[in-house]
Amino acid sequence: MIFEVDKYRRDFPILERSVYGKPLVYLDNAASTQTPRQVVREIEKIYYTHKANVHRGVHTLSQEATAMQEATRERVRRFINASSTEEIIFTRGTTEAINLVASSYGSLLSEGDEVVLTVMEHHANIVPWQLLEKRVGIRLRVVPILADGSLDMEAYRSMLGERTRIVSVCHVSNVLGTVNPVAEIVRLGHEAGAVVMIDGAQAIAHTPVDVQALDADFYAFSAHKMYGPTGIGVLYGRRRLLELMPPYQGGGEMISHVSFDHTTFADLPFKFEAGTPDYVGIAAFHRAIDYIESIGQERIAAHEDDLMQYTQDQMLTIPGMRIFGTAPGKSAIISFLIGNAHHYDTGMLLDKLGVAVRTGHHCAQPLMHALGVEGTVRAAFALYNTRSECDSFIAALRRIAPMLS
Repeated sequence: MIFEVDKYRRDFPILERSVYGKPLVYLDNAASTQTPRQVVREIEKIYYTHKANVHRGVHTLSQEATAMQEATRERVRRFINASSTEEIIFTRGTTEAINLVASSYGSLLSEGDEVVLTVMEHHANIVPWQLLEKRVGIRLRVVPILADGSLDMEAYRSMLGERTRIVSVCHVSNVLGTVNPVAEIVRLGHEAGAVVMIDGAQAIAHTPVDVQALDADFYAFSAHKMYGPTGIGVLYGRRRLLELMPPYQGGGEMISHVSFDHTTFADLPFKFEAGTPDYVGIAAFHRAIDYIESIGQERIAAHEDDLMQYTQDQMLTIPGMRIFGTAPGKSAIISFLIGNAHHYDTGMLLDKLGVAVRTGHHCAQPLMHALGVEGTVRAAFALYNTRSECDSFIAALRRIAPMLS
């Protein structure tokens, strides 16, 4: 079946923009994808016709808004094949979801317990555990990578021991594009008696995720990386573990009864959803999931992989090109440098030619240190990118490479 990219592009008005007189080529998709009309229209509709706080009113608007939010919870449950909506917790994003687990489940850990991470983690999957390290006295263990950017699984196996309590790893590296063998990581972690958390922010829009088949204890992702609204995320948690965990925040909605002597907490999932949620964004997230599934994740991934391979092959013909991350089966992300040119200079020059890329350490400074660089330029592809845009990107690189050398 032909991938109708021109048809899909019409759903994203921002792609009609020009930057510095050049047609916009948006390749910053690993940071945030653009949002289609269908999602934006849903946001507008809710604000104009259904806006009222959820779970707190008997009036019609509140009941409608509540129904829309809970319909999205069920939509997410089906999307990742969780066993119950009680296992679907709405957060502000992947970062808050990981913080929730580190703060709540982490409070059950003791001094000397170990948490295993990898060197390729985003800061959101490092700093919360460091805070727990200072607070509780846990020990962090870090799995290195091999030369091609794949995870050193032998090192991972060797780090699992009797004090391992949590393994927390990314499904896909936001820098290297490496797709980690998460099923094996989960299996080995469980054999060691550990709970396993997966940061799925870079995977969820590109590959089907079945949390029951994966057997992960926690899985986190963000709507804004899957064509949805900003400020919305999901934490999937195994019900048995969520019931053991204390609340992450206190406030309205997460309680059953409050007195100055004692407070009892609401049932799952509301125990972890204090305060007024972004119920408009949550409801609109439903449409983003519908949009992805209407096209098909496998088809999207195949299209993106074709663009990545096509672009990377041409990039390698540019003198001085250095590409970081060449693991087999990598996701559609290319991190690179041109010789010793500063990543910021490369990004600025590309922007002048209408190409939007990400520059810097990508919230992965430990990985940058492991690679021996301060930062890279990153191009990441989405369903609306085209070969013509890849050609424009390559032409821009060829134009600026002599300037940078």
